This record gives sequence, structure tokens and C-alpha cells, in this order.
Amino acid sequence: MSNKTRGDASVPMDRFPILDQYMSYMQAVRERSPLTMKEYRYDLVMFFRFLVRDRNSVPYESEFSKIPIHQIDEAFLQSITTDDLFVFLIYLSRERKAAAATRARKVATLKSFFKYLCAKRKIIREDPSYELDSPKIAQRLPHYLSLDESVQLLGAASHSDTVSRERDYLILTLFLNCGMRLSELSGINLYAIHENTLTVIGKGNKERTIYLNSACMTALSRYIEVRPRVGLKDPQALFVSRIGNRLSNPMIQNIVKRLLREAGIDTRVYSVHKLRHTAATLMYKYGQVDIRSLQTILGHASVATTQIYTHVDDDSLRAAVDKNPLSGIRPDMSARESEPSP
Repeated sequence: MSNKTRGDASVPMDRFPILDQYMSYMQAVRERSPLTMKEYRYDLVMFFRFLVRDRNSVPYESEFSKIPIHQIDEAFLQSITTDDLFVFLIYLSRERKAAAATRARKVATLKSFFKYLCAKRKIIREDPSYELDSPKIAQRLPHYLSLDESVQLLGAASHSDTVSRERDYLILTLFLNCGMRLSELSGINLYAIHENTLTVIGKGNKERTIYLNSACMTALSRYIEVRPRVGLKDPQALFVSRIGNRLSNPMIQNIVKRLLREAGIDTRVYSVHKLRHTAATLMYKYGQVDIRSLQTILGHASVATTQIYTHVDDDSLRAAVDKNPLSGIRPDMSARESEPSP
């Protein structure tokens, strides 16, 4: 590492120029979301702090969160090898006890960063992350509410005695009917609503049109009638609090958690994102929605992501086996039974 910036208090200790340039590239050119950007920076800062400590540039007992990385330059980046990345993954697994999903995300971040250094900036000749494999993540079926539980949850919202009953009911209705993401719902603006459609901004800052069914339209019109109109901090926000602020993601999560609890549904298992699973499952199971249409509705870039929602329950599996054309065939033992025993 260069010593040019040693002792320069004006340089932030958790960043260096090339890292900032990469973050700007991912935001402006690749259009990554603010949450994704935050995760990328967190992963890379952790990696470089680990590497600085691993190379004995600071005492090993140094507080990890305060290890400076501002002196990292091109020469340091060019010295990084595949072995350095492997050692970092071992550290994540053994010392941090990071789950496979967490390690997989960090591998994806490292691959993206070093590909940028190699292909875009030409700072390094070879990509040390090229041979890096992502940890295998166990596939688990997503949790979702049954149809009866979904009706039960909507019933709890409609019978609520709070002043925000219409607003909270609409929130649940959009989640359960449209499979919206939390950030998409919280970001809805009045000008984005056009008759029976609304426009949301999804992952990767991509705009998507959502079609509203009759349940959504009814809930929307009922809420619009009582929605506050004065003293609003953001007049275009669809969902606002009693003091006029746009509902934040944590506020919406708390609303859903309260309604789940009131409906007698375990909040340790079910959350806002599980409502997205529920909407996708109900559309696939009862609406006969094909996988490509479901992909468009949910705003997935890849159909592979959508396939986790196309699971079926035990009754469907049993029915599928029963429909096998060979299911009615029985063994004909009459001829063998008439033969004399040897």
C-alpha cells in the first residue's frame, strides 16, 4: 500500500478512490438499488479490512470495524490472488460463522468488483475471482399462507377498530393480490395510478406495470376517500401516516406484523415477504397462471427465480399421481392362481 495518504485525517478510513469509482459505476451504469449498493460496499469493506489484517499491515488484535483501508492503491489490488479470496471465505465460515447464503452474496460481490477492475478499468490483468465458486445453498420451499389464512388475515384488517383501517386493509390487499415487494408498495405515488393499473419501481430501478383486480380497486377507492389531504410532507405518497409522512418500510412491516398477530398467525414464521410468496402461490395454484406470466407479474429478471414459487402442496402431488393413466391397472392373478403349484 502507498504511504502517500498516511496520517491524512481528511481521507475516510473505510474507503479508497477505486472503491468509490466502482460504487458510482454500479449505481449510474448498472442501476443497482440503494439496498444493493449498501450490501456491496459492506461486503467489500469487510474483505479489504480482512486482507489488510491478514497481511499484517495492522496488529491482529486491532478492532476489526476500525481497520483503515484508505491507503489501498492499484499496486495492492494487483497483488490480490485467488488464494486471498479462498482464505477470506474460510474466515467467513470459521470465524464469522456466516451461512452459505451470506457467503454466496459476498462471492457475487467480489466477482463483480474484480470483473470491473479487469474488464472495465484494466487495472488488473487477470481476474482472481474467476475460479471462485459460490457456496451451494440448500433449496427450501418458501413459507406461504393458505387461502383460508389469507382470508382470515384480510378479515382481521377489515374488522380492525383503528383509524387507519382502510389504509391497512389496502396494504394487505395489494400484497396478497399483486405480490408486490415491500419497497415497491411503500414507493407508490398517486400519479402512478391510472384507472386499474399502477406503476412501481422494482429491483434495478426497473419500472413495472401492475394490474389491479376488483378487490384492489375497491380497497383503493375506500382508502382514497379517507386518506389525509392536508399537512402532508409528501403529497404524492399513496400511503401516509397520521402525521403526514410517507409510510417507511419498517412502518409497513410493523403494520403487517400487528395484523398477522391479530389474525392469530405466527409472526415468527410469516412476514411481509411471505405475503409475496403467498400471492405468487395462490395465483399459480388457483389462477392457473403460467410460469412466464408469473415471472412478469412478480418482476423477476430470470424465470429461474420464479420457479421457487411454483411448488405444489401434498394434495396436488397426490392428485397428480392419481391422474396417472396407469393408476387404474390392477394385477391379473387369475391365470397364475389356476396353475398347479410346482
